[in-house]
Amino acid sequence: MKMKKILAALFILLLILILVLVVRTVTYKFGKVTRNVDDKELVNTAPSEQSVRRFVGGIRIPTISNEVYEETDFKPFDEFMKYLADSYPEVYRVMDADTINTYGLVFHWKGRNSDLKPILFLSHYDVVPVVGYDPSTATVADTVFRFHDKPLPPIGTYSEKWDYPPFSGAVAGGRIYGRGTLDMKCMLFSLMEGADNLIAEGFQPERDIWFAFGQDEEVSGRQGAFNIAGYFKQKGLRFSAVYDEGGIIAAPGSAIESIQEPLALVGVGEKGFLTLRLTIKGMGGHSSMPPSKSSLVYAAEIIEKLNDNQFPAEIISPIAAFFDNVGGEMGFFSRMAIANQWLLEPLLLKTMEKSPASNALVRTTTAITMAKGSDAANVLASEAEVTVNFRILPGESVAGVIEHVKKLCEGYDVAIHVVSEREPSSISPENVRGFGIIKEEMAKIYPAAIVTSYITIGGTDSYKYQTVSDDIYRFLPICLNQYEQRTIHNENEYISLENFGKMQWYFKELMKNY
Repeated sequence: MKMKKILAALFILLLILILVLVVRTVTYKFGKVTRNVDDKELVNTAPSEQSVRRFVGGIRIPTISNEVYEETDFKPFDEFMKYLADSYPEVYRVMDADTINTYGLVFHWKGRNSDLKPILFLSHYDVVPVVGYDPSTATVADTVFRFHDKPLPPIGTYSEKWDYPPFSGAVAGGRIYGRGTLDMKCMLFSLMEGADNLIAEGFQPERDIWFAFGQDEEVSGRQGAFNIAGYFKQKGLRFSAVYDEGGIIAAPGSAIESIQEPLALVGVGEKGFLTLRLTIKGMGGHSSMPPSKSSLVYAAEIIEKLNDNQFPAEIISPIAAFFDNVGGEMGFFSRMAIANQWLLEPLLLKTMEKSPASNALVRTTTAITMAKGSDAANVLASEAEVTVNFRILPGESVAGVIEHVKKLCEGYDVAIHVVSEREPSSISPENVRGFGIIKEEMAKIYPAAIVTSYITIGGTDSYKYQTVSDDIYRFLPICLNQYEQRTIHNENEYISLENFGKMQWYFKELMKNY
């Protein structure tokens, strides 16, 4: 009888718990998505042929950055700088143009009211190399612009996975092909087109507008963005908002399968990084007389420890806001987990951990990228090396990650060398003009999109500008499906004419209406 009463009481408590979960789910205030009735863009954003031609000319110049800055081939960078000046004479006439550290480009458009804080737009014009491509083998036909109805024949030496030569700027099938079309000349040319069009309309901004274009973002930005940010700081400038690359519009289903609406992912912060080289000592010698454990075996054990002891998952503030914004479009059980994180947060985190992309949003990640032992098959190396890369979640630190590694390496003879490091960024606010105007302009060209805060997983130049602004937003208004997202730094990079046109319109309106 007593057991029945206990079971009955437990059943009642369970019902109450279920009722609480359901009520909280139904009444939870998820972000509201305001849309047009017909979900059609309100403006014409088709790019002009002139803007496409100017963009294509910039894609044709192979401004490839080099890890060793002094070994960079700077001839294309000189050519690119001249090309910009020749292509946008009115921008150079109206805006004050300057160079920082030879190749960093800075433009200043004076506004009517010097009391207002200025705004800053970033981009970079260096690009990553193309595997298998040798620019020196390209022929003149590579640099001839035309709207292609038929595929170009293979010209120059390049990977067969490219539909068109990677520095041809071929325009075909509603797309512009080439290295830098997505990362990152698209933003640079959109800004120049926007300014050029506004100048032609007789527009003068109310507040000062600045552009800053780096030459080495792909290899750390130490020579470009770092020096430009120092230049701004020396001038005593504080920006009302800074805009850079980072987030995109993820096509329906490409970010979260259950969400069949475009997700405009605005990076309000970015992860830091730390690369460590671990040198593990052991007994070396001839492979015919191996010890019970060699240095490489010790290295394998450390690799296993690093892989098995991942950093704990957690929901930081931008991801909590992300859930609040997108949750209303998700299924009932997902909404229940978001609305009842006091109880169901572990389940929510388990769901995020299932995908590499979403897992990276909720923890500092550990990636074993390189390992080295002996150079000969019959030699036991006295030292083995392991390289590990961490992407650090905001709120954690480089020092904390190093301490984590030291603890895992206790009991082994290990030397830890820091190859590269950068702390996570600060988090920019959402309740300010800098973020709000993104929503305003997006509603006109992507009325169905859900605009939400996000954490940028990769690094950008914007990190260097934290010294001159608290409000930094990483976002390109380009809608990409999963395949298109994978072409960044990869084969067959392209941007659709539709995306290029919308990007031009967006940045023009941002400058005009801020």
